[in-house]
Amino acid sequence: MLLHIVARGRIGRSPEAELVDRYLKRVTWPTRVTELPDKGGKVPAREPGTRIVMLDETGRDMPSRQFAQILGQWRDDGVREARFLIGAADGFDDADRREADLLISFGRLTWPHMMARAMLAEQLWRAASILANHPYHREG
Repeated sequence: MLLHIVARGRIGRSPEAELVDRYLKRVTWPTRVTELPDKGGKVPAREPGTRIVMLDETGRDMPSRQFAQILGQWRDDGVREARFLIGAADGFDDADRREADLLISFGRLTWPHMMARAMLAEQLWRAASILANHPYHREG
């Protein structure tokens, strides 16, 4: 299953970009990052077998193990792509949210978009590690 991050804003050469690259290189599943301008640009068409996950302040705040279980279930069900959307500064509207299969939040604190991207990359790596029974992950 492809893990595809579609994010508004250009990360450029920055410490956050280095973190995203570092974690995505560790993920054993195929990954892709698509950057869009803050306004405009075209989100890639949703193909059959794609699940949409939006990072949104109204989303579920869940433990890493639960996030991994969701991705594992999608993988086992034959989902071809899990697409993670990170919006612009104003986030998503209600119509966008209704299109999502899952809304997730990294807590109620406000995070800069570039940090959210790095945190998502880390959680994707962690989820893949959990599903591979890697001993690194620790709950608690």
